[in-house]
Amino acid sequence: MNDKLPAGLGSLWERFDESAPEPRPGLSLSRIVRAAVELADAGGLDAVSMAKLAKRLGFTPMSLYRYVANKNEVLLLMLDSVAAVPAELDEPCDGWRLGLERWCRAQWVMLRAHSWVVDLPVSGPPITPNQLAWTDRALRALRGTALTEADKAGVVLLVASYMLTTARMSTELGPAASGESVAAHSTLLGGLVDAQRFPDLRVAIDAGAFDYPPDATEEERRFHYAFGLTRILDGVETLIRHRSGSARPSGD
Repeated sequence: MNDKLPAGLGSLWERFDESAPEPRPGLSLSRIVRAAVELADAGGLDAVSMAKLAKRLGFTPMSLYRYVANKNEVLLLMLDSVAAVPAELDEPCDGWRLGLERWCRAQWVMLRAHSWVVDLPVSGPPITPNQLAWTDRALRALRGTALTEADKAGVVLLVASYMLTTARMSTELGPAASGESVAAHSTLLGGLVDAQRFPDLRVAIDAGAFDYPPDATEEERRFHYAFGLTRILDGVETLIRHRSGSARPSGD
């Protein structure tokens, strides 16, 4: 194992390479990580501290340091824990586009279930075992296309960045994305925006561009990734056609 890995990563990869024994009763690394995830799921990253974690587990804070070096290592382990790749991503898929769409749906489910992930500090490219497994599955979806390996890596980075940003916006909007909040915002815009100062914005407001359809469900009112992802994949499809020297639309 590379001894130049950042703090926490070396031990994480060592544990990944070894078959972990069933933890004995009492304190264990798996219980620490599981408790930390539960705290974050309930109260966000602010709810995770060594003191709060020790209290939840019924031990002293000092006892945790037998298993982890610091809170940053706990956060790294939490991320890798919730980022386990679902089995469906290893199943055959008909075409690169469907494969990436499936990958994004699975990412969305994970990011919505553990919304604190979007608040983790980004210190570099993905490097934990499960993060790299996600990257591998996305690259696999692009296997067989005319894209170069550099193209594929760029597409994966673009799509992953988009999903993370969209999930962050969805989390931050929260109640503001409800039907009532959007209706109130639309009413406010209607009173503030006049056609002389903001002519194109006025046209969009009058056309209901910022409103939900009257029959939209609560799920449909949530800030979603589908529109932007479709536009991104349209661009990827154009790139694939360009790389293959074909003007014909590519579905796989």
